[in-house]
Amino acid sequence: MNFKNLINNYKGLPREIYILFVGKIVNSIGAFVYPLMSLILTQKIGMSATQAGELVTTLAIFQVPCIVFGGKLADTIGRRKVIILFQLLGAVTLILCGFINPSILTAKMMIAASCFYSLSTASYDALSADLTNKSNRKTSYSLLYMGTNIGFAVGPIIAGFLYKNYLPLIFIGDAITTLISLLLFILFVKEPDKDQIKKETQQNYLEKETEGSVIKLLIERPILIIFPFILFLFQFTYCQWGFAVPLQMGKLYGADGAKIYGFLGAFNGLIVILSTPLLTVYTKKYNALKIMATGGVLYSICFLIISMFNNISFIFLAILSLTIGEVLIAINSSTFIANNTPSSHRGRVSSFMPLISGTGYAIGPLIMGNIIDNRGIYTGWMVIISVSFLGSVLMYVLSLIRKSKVTN
Repeated sequence: MNFKNLINNYKGLPREIYILFVGKIVNSIGAFVYPLMSLILTQKIGMSATQAGELVTTLAIFQVPCIVFGGKLADTIGRRKVIILFQLLGAVTLILCGFINPSILTAKMMIAASCFYSLSTASYDALSADLTNKSNRKTSYSLLYMGTNIGFAVGPIIAGFLYKNYLPLIFIGDAITTLISLLLFILFVKEPDKDQIKKETQQNYLEKETEGSVIKLLIERPILIIFPFILFLFQFTYCQWGFAVPLQMGKLYGADGAKIYGFLGAFNGLIVILSTPLLTVYTKKYNALKIMATGGVLYSICFLIISMFNNISFIFLAILSLTIGEVLIAINSSTFIANNTPSSHRGRVSSFMPLISGTGYAIGPLIMGNIIDNRGIYTGWMVIISVSFLGSVLMYVLSLIRKSKVTN
């Protein structure tokens, strides 16, 4: 398949998807703060690896009720209102971080900003599902995912150079790009028409509106409970890309570790840009659960390489494996969830999923931080490799026992 055919694969999507795509590029270019959070906490504020892990875990714990409440708001007052309000509050909080000296107060305000952004997460997920249908959803999600990573191909490099001497600009720049993205959203993305959504969902009975609580729905569709518990294992693994990997870069390269990590982040984004169209096209006909199982195996390979080699060339090879696995899991998990969720419950289900899977992301830094301080980072990598491989096995088993009426 040539480049033109790959581009044509993204033609004919809803206009709002293209606006969200551009917005994600802008927002991700300025995503300076959270990729460098563990370094900010340890090198700028002076925390130990354990303390930093505890704070990152605290941040994730605080996000849980925010995501749940945000999901409820998305299904009641509307996706658009929730996004505008809480994205604005998050940006303002980050701007304030740029005007105070690095301290525990800075860390607390970073938690607050993250919570505000979390309140809009389910609305973005539900909105993306509302704007698409089963025939174009995987392609739409892959475009949005690619937009995020186009920004990340540039953002970490900028953040790496700003980190050492211009820390306030990391917070302020992050907020400004959020506001630009939000302005695009306000001007060009409207609340989806409910009648049109109802018409679209008639094509897939699993997406039709249904009565009852989200608990009733989950009992009727147990795969929506099992699935996020397996994603929990993948999230536990993947969070080390943002926690343990930058710590190891800091250990190997000192103050220049942020720059090295920035280049790794840019490489990650570049590989996503290059591989997402190809992987989207070539995995369309395969079982989504099996594809995600393959992604988990690639996670294991990544951290196996990192545990064995300190040479920068091997570290880039490891990130290549991680990135391909990330793409396979990301574009298929979002599509799988949307295709198996009634339109009437999208906000709440979109909040429930990270409630379970995100717990892995929450406890990952805490556990890894303790292991690093007490057992060494090599032991930590062995734990991470095992967890990821277990997730792959379970995801593959789920694909085999899944009832035939549940579609990908």
